[in-house]
Amino acid sequence: MGVSLAASAIASGMEAYWCADGRSGATRKRAAEHGLTELGTISAMCDVCEMIVSICPPAAADDVADAVLSCGYSGVYIDANAISPMRARAIAGRVHAAGAHYVDGSVIGGPAWTPDETIMYLSGPHAERVPACFRDGMLATRVIGDQVDRASALKMCYAAFTKGSTAMLCAIIAAAHALGVDDELRNQWDEDAAGSTADRYARLCRVTRKAWRYEGEMREIAQTLEHAGLPSGFHSAAAELYAGMSSFKDRDPLPDPGEVIEALLT
Repeated sequence: MGVSLAASAIASGMEAYWCADGRSGATRKRAAEHGLTELGTISAMCDVCEMIVSICPPAAADDVADAVLSCGYSGVYIDANAISPMRARAIAGRVHAAGAHYVDGSVIGGPAWTPDETIMYLSGPHAERVPACFRDGMLATRVIGDQVDRASALKMCYAAFTKGSTAMLCAIIAAAHALGVDDELRNQWDEDAAGSTADRYARLCRVTRKAWRYEGEMREIAQTLEHAGLPSGFHSAAAELYAGMSSFKDRDPLPDPGEVIEALLT
């Protein structure tokens, strides 16, 4: 995702940098292929960049923000992570107190390689400064207000359904297997809609690539729902389901359904 955002910035006439410290050879290869300029450390990035985009697993969002602020950064900090609106407000407070400018961001869609299929929503007092950086690339941007947590709130509500429903599907398939009714369930699904069983089992396998990342996102959603006065148990359970599939990270080829079901049941 990160390199696709950088590619949109470069297509819009921006210079895009990346921090190489601690990153893998695969990351270095992607950055070189798409024309990013390498900087060794976050400190070097803070010295050069007018805007910094943070897009990382949710658990790392605070650490990345604090690392940037520890360098005395005073530019625009775009937090595009899948975090709760409460965390967005907390990070925004630290960013503003340190003399930098916070923009809340959330990305809906896959990596931005197809025009307008991926949208970065932006909110906060400085959000209007961001769209020009991506205007000629594949990434679409939408400013949705000057409240610093609106973009994160939207992401949580959207992903609660899309990724939450996938977690529920995984649990249903595993339960049907454990209870010995998986053949009957498959037949019923195909009676309801021809070909739906194959699509659902393919979805079960595909999600294993990103389950390690979705676990944290489900926990953020659970906290968001609880903060809104709603039950949070389903998405806490979804986090456990994704944790059960986290061992398949970067698996190529994808595991077969039997392997995924076994991981979920154990």
